[in-house]
Amino acid sequence: MMLRSKRMSQVLLAVALAGSLAACAGKAKEQRLQYQEQPVEQLYNRAADLVDQRRWAEAATAFEEVERQHPYSSWARRSMLMTAYAKYQSNQYDEAIEASRRFIQLHPGNEGAPYAYYLVALCNFEQIMDVGRDQKTTELTLDALNDVVRRFPQSDYARDARLKIDMTYDQLAGKEMEVGRFYLNREQHLSAVNRFRKVIDDPHLQTTSHVPEALHRLVEAYLSLGLVEEAQKSAAILGYNFPGDKWYERTYALMGERGVAVVGEPEARRRGWLSRTLGRVF
Repeated sequence: MMLRSKRMSQVLLAVALAGSLAACAGKAKEQRLQYQEQPVEQLYNRAADLVDQRRWAEAATAFEEVERQHPYSSWARRSMLMTAYAKYQSNQYDEAIEASRRFIQLHPGNEGAPYAYYLVALCNFEQIMDVGRDQKTTELTLDALNDVVRRFPQSDYARDARLKIDMTYDQLAGKEMEVGRFYLNREQHLSAVNRFRKVIDDPHLQTTSHVPEALHRLVEAYLSLGLVEEAQKSAAILGYNFPGDKWYERTYALMGERGVAVVGEPEARRRGWLSRTLGRVF
């Protein structure tokens, strides 16, 4: 009886193993049927169609499949860059930067390299936070944009990068103004002056749209500190460079309220206030 039972167990085990092997074989066959290597042109065109349809996430996946199935083809190089582009369009900025840098590392001399550098800068540019938040991304953006200009100075990418550099410096100047106003409202006048002076003195910031207000805020801070001549100097520079600006009108009214004379251009020149020439300001 025991021998018969043992044999029965062996038979059942054999049947179970056979069934298991049959199931595994079935799954393997099913997987082979699901995965079929496709012609590279067909894969790439399918991905390109998804780009045309603005289905960015699907397009990125499709381009990755081109590279996976045909890693050593010229189509794989194109797909690598198109993956980065599709991820940028789908707001996956970190992934787009990673894909772009991978392309640069593997194909530094490829004709698509300038665009890869530009795409890194563009992804950083799109992530610039508002002026009330940390500006680390703004600094990364400047580094990436300047990298494009330095490496490819005559390219269309460099021309656009220069425009974005101006916009980025305007962002940084706006941050200085936001902090300066914070100090001014809390009557921390010396700290406020340091922030406003940076907008005036930094050669990258002194051509931004924030300069007129920075000069006006300096007048406010200097008057509060009792530094009348410094206030007059800032007002004269503001009036000389931005005579019709709303901030000069406010400065003129403020100095009138405080009983401080507004010094005209001849007197300002005599005192040497307008002798320096830095950008648009002095």
